[in-house]
Order: sequence, then structure tokens, then C-alpha cells
Amino acid sequence: MLLLLSRRVSPTSFAKRLARPRKPLAVPEPSLLHPGTQVFGAKFGTVSASAKRTGTMPERRPFVRLPTDVYPVNYGLCLKPDLVDFTFEGKLEGKVEVTQGTNQIVMNCADIDIITASFVPEGGDEINATGFNYQNEDEKVTLSFPSVLQNGSGTLKIDFVGELNDKMKGFYRSKYATPSGEIRYAAVTQFEATDARRAFPCWDEPAIKATFDITLIVPKDRVALSNMNVIDRKPYPEDDSLVEVKFATTPIMSTYLVAFVIGEYDFVESQSSDGVMVRVYTPVGKAEQGKFALEVAAKTLPFYKEYFNVPYPLPKIDLIAIADFAAGAMENWGLVTYRETALLIDPKNSCSSSRQWVALVVGHELAHQWFGNLVTMEWWTHLWLNEGFASWIEYLCVDHCFPEYDIWTQFVSADYTRALDLDALDNSHPIEVNVGHPSEVDEIFDAISYSKGASVIRMLHNYIGDEDFRKGMHSYLLKFQHKNASTEDLWECLEQASGKPIAAVMNSWTKQMGFPIIVVDQDQQGNDRVLKISQQKFCASGPHDGEDCPSWMVPISICTSEDPSCTKLKVLLDKPEATVVVPSTGPDQWIKLNPGTVGFYRIQYSSGMLECLLPGIRDLTLLPVDRLGLQNDLFSLLHKQADMQEEKNRIERVLGAISSPDLIQRVLTFSLSVCQSLSAEH
Repeated sequence: MLLLLSRRVSPTSFAKRLARPRKPLAVPEPSLLHPGTQVFGAKFGTVSASAKRTGTMPERRPFVRLPTDVYPVNYGLCLKPDLVDFTFEGKLEGKVEVTQGTNQIVMNCADIDIITASFVPEGGDEINATGFNYQNEDEKVTLSFPSVLQNGSGTLKIDFVGELNDKMKGFYRSKYATPSGEIRYAAVTQFEATDARRAFPCWDEPAIKATFDITLIVPKDRVALSNMNVIDRKPYPEDDSLVEVKFATTPIMSTYLVAFVIGEYDFVESQSSDGVMVRVYTPVGKAEQGKFALEVAAKTLPFYKEYFNVPYPLPKIDLIAIADFAAGAMENWGLVTYRETALLIDPKNSCSSSRQWVALVVGHELAHQWFGNLVTMEWWTHLWLNEGFASWIEYLCVDHCFPEYDIWTQFVSADYTRALDLDALDNSHPIEVNVGHPSEVDEIFDAISYSKGASVIRMLHNYIGDEDFRKGMHSYLLKFQHKNASTEDLWECLEQASGKPIAAVMNSWTKQMGFPIIVVDQDQQGNDRVLKISQQKFCASGPHDGEDCPSWMVPISICTSEDPSCTKLKVLLDKPEATVVVPSTGPDQWIKLNPGTVGFYRIQYSSGMLECLLPGIRDLTLLPVDRLGLQNDLFSLLHKQADMQEEKNRIERVLGAISSPDLIQRVLTFSLSVCQSLSAEH
């Protein structure tokens, strides 16, 4: 999922009982419940009498994941939304496996009313549930049965009703205007992280995967989409204005990747070079605006297939623009949903930056079809890897499809620099954060997870090398396809492919906040250059004062003026300081660390090394991305060493308004002179 972090939407609270549909067709009313059924307590809970007397609220119970005594194998799901009353009826017939005898089944359930529930053991008689106990704080429901459900297979049947809410999560209504100006509504889904439970009772944890057979009963003049292709569409026998649309069985997948959309849409379609049907759905009358995203998707799928050496596992991929959408996009398997501005391009009125943005978002979400959907994180603690990886490889993909964009320079300007600025603050956090209760997931959907995550994956890719990185990724996807994995599983596969200490290196970057500043000085010895390199924690607030100064295993690349675009030497700084010899480097050559601005650290050169770099700045042999990285490091050091913020802001405003190599050279020269004077003073 790609979040527009500056435009996040805070969901409003919801605590009302669901209204019954005016015209129930398939779901029986409560009066038709099995005679032995009891409903234990109100669905949305009540405050206990003791709590009322004392005036205190009960303590929040510690979060506990779902029991493992019953797990799903297949969800047979039928949903019938009402686009007028904003309710829906649902039937679930789930194939489940009982691994340990129990008289209750615990599932996730939120904002849903269960009407009836029963269990049919394989070859046995149907057992009706005797009660539904809603644990609202935990968004769970416990189905109680009068006898023990024995080990083995069975079918869980549940009839339920829910609301097409207006919270942009779960199964919700999306407001749009027709070309004539009439206001109408679509029914759409957004399930990540834990909102599938608002559409149907389920085991709503990423590691509890199952297959899905989805049927939608919808108005016959509406488009109905889901993860898989349509295999049957026929009139609904109880209402001739409706049709019953059945979709093919999905691969085994997590609940948060399930999706369905019912509404009015146009589409454009194509086929990728490897035979996958690609469609981009747009608002009615705007099909032309979906053509660029279609071009990107048709190029992207073959790129990922070749890069991972794993084919796209579904027969089709749909990309659809949703009128009301809280995130930037969501990678539902086979049906990717987007905010309209992240998918649609008006060919007559869109600028280059809008095209680049759409290309990146499409590349991000399609990367998840492999990394996230085919292989899924075991728990939300590993979400950073899911998002950080996609946020890196989207640039790799766009660079391949549109090399004229010079997209890596933009990555440094946008993601890399932003992550450095935020991670230098005292209130930053590690990339990998332990997640307990799923409500904590939203707290880690931030620039550290995305931008710093992408930056350290980029650094890792550079450290390993593309060939070994691809081998490791292929091994990882094959080993864990249709399963779940942790961050450590990926490190192990990359370690085996490269022979390098990947886990040790990456743990130093993911499990502690912040990053180092690399302090470097040089000495000429004959025809060799000897570098003295040390690391310390970089803090925006000033030098790190703690007794236990953290350290990192820092992959450092070094280039010279002989070939600024080529790395001459790679070293791993795995201690506070080291001496590095750069052979065959004469006194007339300059040296630069971190070519390509790939390593996630700042660099503080000695005055002599800065002076040597000036010719490379003047004649522009130092590449643009390296001039950008050098400028950024210098500005950060100005701010750290002196009260230069006002001057820094003034210069950045000028740079933002004027694109001139001469101006950039003058700014860099000025910055170098200030740093040199500061060094002399201290």
C-alpha cells in the first residue's frame, strides 16, 4: 500500500447497531434463528455495572492473536450490497480444518451482525451455534456450539448483514458524479491492515491464508470486479434487476488482499508481452486518462517477471481509480485500487511530474503482486520490508521503463533526503518496530518505513550486487511462495546467494534508529591514497552525547576522478574507525565516498579533501546525483555546526526556483568555504 503521508485520513469512530435491509432476500430475520440460539450481550458492548459505580473504565486487555485450533482452507463468500440503503447481506460457507477438539470458533468480526451460524463436520450432521459472543474491543466474535467439534474437516456456515460505511475502510461506499452531474455511489473495499473483518467474519491475520470463491449479487447495469476473472454471470432469480457474478477461485492468500468493487466504470485494456490481460478502469467518460497507466502496467509486469524469474501467478490484473480513497493505492491481488490522482493522466493537461508519479505508484503496487502477495509477511512487524522493498524497486522499474526520467536523482531528492532529515531527529524510530495489537499498524505507515526502508534496501542492493541480489530474491520467492515469511528469511536467502553477512549488516540499520556520519581524512603515500575513516551517530540536535554511541556496519563505496561513475573500491566499516588504502591514486586525483549517493549516511570531509573536490564541481565531472548528495551533506553540517538555517533556507529557495549549473557551483563553493572556516576555528 502506498500512503500519501501528508494527506492521511483519520477514520471516524463508529458505534451504532446496523440497520436491517429493507428488502432481505437471502438472510433470515432474527426471529428465524435456530430455537436454541442465544445472543450473549450487545454486539457493541456495554459498560459493566461495577464500572458504572466506580466511574472507571475497565483496563484494556492485552492483545492475543487468534487461536489455532480451527483454521480456514477456503472461503465461499456471497455478498449482496444495497447501493440505496448502504447495507449488505452476506453468506459465508467456509471449508475449515479443526486441529484440536473445541466447542467454540473464534474469528475476527467488526461492525457485522451475525444472523445464523452452523458447523457441518465432513460426513456428519449440521451443528447449529448456540450463541455469538462479540468481543468488541478486540474485534472478535466467539461462536459457541452445544458439542465439541472433533478434529477434521468441516464447513462453517454464517449468514450476516453489515453496512456500506462511509469510513473508507472495510466494505464502504464511494461517492461519485455521473457525466450528467447525478450523484451516485459505488461499493468498494480497503482491507489493509485489518478491515476485511468489516466485510465478512474471517481469520483476519496475514499468516492465516486460504483460497476464496467470491460471488457478488449486483445491479445488472454495474461493473463487478474482484481479485480473479469472472467465470459466470447470470440473472438473479429473485430480482430481475440484479445479476449474480461468480469469480474464479483465488490462489491461497491473506484476507487483507481480498477486494471487490461494484460501480460504473469505463476501461482500456491491453495484454502484456507475457500474456497477462491488463485493464485500467476509470470513471465513466475518462477512459482516455487510463492509457498511460495501462502502458506502464503492460511494461512493468514483464520486467518483474524477468527480474524475479517468477511469472505473475494470476490470469489478469485490473487497476481501478476510486473516487473516495484514503491511501494512494492498495495492492489487492489482481485488483489494485488507486486514488484517482495516482492513476489517471489527462494527456492534454498533465505535467511530467504527474506522469512520473503515476509510473512510480503503478510500479510500487505491481511489485507487491510478488513481494507481499505471493510471499506475505508473517505479522505486521515485518510491514516495513513489504513497503520499503516496493518503494525501492518502483524506482528500479521506472528507470528500466523510462530511462529518460533520470529517476534515481529524483529518488535522492525526494525519498533519501527526506528520510535522512527525519531520521536525524531525536523522536525518530527504528525501521522495524514490534507490532502487537493491529491498531498499532497505522503508526508505522510513515516515511521511516517507506523512505528510509527504500534507502537501506537500495544500499543493500548496491552492497550485494545486482546479480547476487536477483539470485537471492528468486530463491526467497520460490521457497516461500503462497506462504508467509519474516525479514530474517529474506536476509538468509540473500546471504546464501552473496556469501556476505547480510543479517548482521541489515540488523544494524533496521533495529536501531538513526544513521552515522562518516568522517574522512586522507594522506598521500607514494602512488596510493590512505583514508582514515570513522563513524559516529549523526543528530540534528548536535553531537551525540550518550555514553553508548551506536555504530553501524556501513557499506562504503569509493570513486576517484579517474572514473566518477565507477566504484573503484568497496569496504565494510564494521567498527568505529578504520584505515583504507585506495591504490594507484595520484595526488592530482580527487576521491569521493558514496558515489551515486547510495549509502544511507552523511559524510564530513577534511578541508583538504573538500578542496580537492572543487575541480570536479566546477567542470561538472562530478555527476549530478553526487553534487546533490554533497550539497545536502554540506547544508546539514552547516546547520549542525553554526546558526546558518536562515542562509540555508534562502539558498534552497533560490535553487528551487532556478536550475543553473553555475549557480549550484557557486553555492557549493560557498558552502565549502564556510565549512573550511568552521574547521579552522575549531
